[in-house]
Amino acid sequence: MTPAQSLSNSESIAYVPRAANPLRLETLVLLRWLAIAGQSASILVVHFVLGFDLPLAACATVIAASVLLNLGLLIRFGPAHRPGSRLGFIQLAYDCLQLGSLLYLTGGLGNPFALLLLAPVSVSASALPSRETVLLASLVALIATLIALFHLPLPWDPAAPFTPPPFYLLGMWVSLLCGVGFIAAYTNKVAHEARQLVDALTVTELALSRQQQLSALDGLAAAAAHELGTPLATIALAAKEMRREVAEGELAEDMDLILEQVARCRAILGKLRNLKSAQADIFEKVSVSDVIAELAKPHEHAASSMGKTISMSKSEFGGEEPVILRNVALLYGLGNLIENAVQFAREYITISAGWDARRVVITIADDGPGFPSELLSRLGEPYLTTRFRDKGEADPRGPDGAGGLGLGVFIAKTLLERTGATLRFFNARANGHACVEISWPREALNDADSEPWP
Repeated sequence: MTPAQSLSNSESIAYVPRAANPLRLETLVLLRWLAIAGQSASILVVHFVLGFDLPLAACATVIAASVLLNLGLLIRFGPAHRPGSRLGFIQLAYDCLQLGSLLYLTGGLGNPFALLLLAPVSVSASALPSRETVLLASLVALIATLIALFHLPLPWDPAAPFTPPPFYLLGMWVSLLCGVGFIAAYTNKVAHEARQLVDALTVTELALSRQQQLSALDGLAAAAAHELGTPLATIALAAKEMRREVAEGELAEDMDLILEQVARCRAILGKLRNLKSAQADIFEKVSVSDVIAELAKPHEHAASSMGKTISMSKSEFGGEEPVILRNVALLYGLGNLIENAVQFAREYITISAGWDARRVVITIADDGPGFPSELLSRLGEPYLTTRFRDKGEADPRGPDGAGGLGLGVFIAKTLLERTGATLRFFNARANGHACVEISWPREALNDADSEPWP
C-alpha cells in the first residue's frame, strides 16, 4: 500500500473533537478581578479626588459581591476548571447585572463607563455557543434600556448640576445596542472560523500520524520477520530430520503437516520482509513523471470501471527533469487531488508535468462540471459549503467536492503548501473542466529531503 492509497480517504480518519468550552475558569475570574480593580479605582477617584458625591455603601456592596463570587468559584472548582456553556453564561450574565447595578447607582447611560457592557458580550461570542451569546446580548439590551429610564443622578458638581439631554441618552442607547449586535456577530464569526481551522488542521495532523503509524508497522513487521526467520529454520530442519526417521502412518502425516505449515510461515515472513524494501522504495528520489505515474496507478482501475481515462504527459522547457523525494506530504496532497479529479470527471482526466530551469508545474484537470464560480477564490478553506449542501441537493462535484466539507482539498492544499507549492484552482472552460495547477520553485523540490511536516 502506498502513502497515497493509505491516505486517500480523509473522511475515514478518526476525529478527536475539541473541548466543549475552550474558556477556563481562571480566565473569567481574572477578567472579573480586573473589573473589580477598575470599578474600585474609578469610584475612589470620583468620590475622593474629584469630590463628587456617590452612594459609596451601595457601590461597595455591589463590588464586594463580585469579590465573593470569585473566591467562591476558585474554592469550589479551582482555576483550571473549564465551565460548561451554562455556567459560563451564568457568570457573564452576572457580570452584566453587576455592571448594570453600578451604572444605575452612578448615572445610568450618562456614565461613559456604560460602554463596558460590551465586554461580556464579546467574551461570550468568542467562547460560548451562539444561543448563549444571543441571550446575553438580549440581557445587555434590557439592562441598557432600564438604566436609560431609571437611574440615580450622574455624579457632578453640586453647584452646577448636569443632566444629560434626552437625545444624548437616546443616542447612547442606540449606539450601545448597535455595538452589542455588531460585536456579537463579528466576534462569533471570527471565533467560529478559527475553531474550524483548528479542527481541519487536527484532521490533517491525524492523516499524517496515521501514515506514520502504518510506516512504523511495516518496519516492525519486517523486523519481526527477520527475528522469526532463525527459529523457524531450526523448526523446519528438525521436522525434516524427524520425518526421515518416522515410518509411514499417522505420525508421518502429522510431520508432513508441520513441514507444510512451516513452509507457509516462511512464505508469510517473506512477504513481511518485502514490506521493508517497499518502505525503503517509498522514500527514494525519483523523477517527477515517475511520481505522477505512481500516484495515478491506484486510480486507473477505478477510472476504467467508470468508463474514464487517465492520461499523463510531460513538457520540458529547459533544464533536466527534476528528481524529488516522495515524502508523505507530497504524495498525499497530489494523490488526493487526482482522486478528486477521477471522481468528478465525465470521461477523462489529464495529469501533466512541466518544468524549466526555475519552476516545476503539475496540472491535474478533468472534464467534469468544474468548480462553482462563486467559490473559486475560497477553494481550500476548511468546511466549505455551498447551496447544494444547504438545500439538500446533490452536489455535481460529489460528496467531497466544493459543496461538501472540503476537508480533502484543504488537507491537500495545506500539505502541498508546506512543501513550497503554490496552488491555483480554475475552470478551463465556461461550462466546467476543473483544473488544479500546482507549482514549485525548483529549489523547493531540491530541498524535499527535509521533514515534510514540522
